[in-house]
Amino acid sequence: MSVNPMAYEAQFFGFTPQTCMLRVYIAFQDYLFEMMLVVESVILKKLDRFPNCKISPFQIRKSTEKFLLFMKEHFDKLFSKMEEVLLQLVLNIPKNVLLPEDKVHEQYPYSKEQFQALQDEIHQLQQQYRAEASAGQALRAELEEQKAVQAELEKILQWFDGLENICREHGTSNFKESFAFLTQNSKKLQDVLKDVEEKSKRIKKHDQLL
Repeated sequence: MSVNPMAYEAQFFGFTPQTCMLRVYIAFQDYLFEMMLVVESVILKKLDRFPNCKISPFQIRKSTEKFLLFMKEHFDKLFSKMEEVLLQLVLNIPKNVLLPEDKVHEQYPYSKEQFQALQDEIHQLQQQYRAEASAGQALRAELEEQKAVQAELEKILQWFDGLENICREHGTSNFKESFAFLTQNSKKLQDVLKDVEEKSKRIKKHDQLL
């Protein structure tokens, strides 16, 4: 069978000419096998009419297979010639014929060098697109991080606003004074906590002695 890809013919017909010829070959071969089985069954029926005949069904099958091999060899030779004629004269598109969907190539012809340059440009544009997409993703991630930081800053500002309101309620409007007020109260609370811890330790020791 021909090894020529015949891609242009495949574009026109919707199938490769070699595939068409292969299917025709298989169809003829299947028909030949079926025909030989029919011939064999007819011979066996004829032999039933002659009980004294010394030809066995095994001999008939052997002769049928031998004749089938003979027919197949001749069929392959004939089909090879038929395939050559069909591929050259029937299923072949001449080189001077241009399909309608390829007319645009005739109007805008491209050399191999121009086509390669176009391919290189497409590849470069694809790389630029990937780089811009990656940069955009990094920017989106940074924006999300900035939003998170902004949310934390807003919480701190709200905390300072609440702190200032508390200080105003206690009669201190200046932030430095408020901070000093909070520091002083914090120290007082720490002293109280230490005093409570010391008293708790004394009570535990006293309980242990008892």
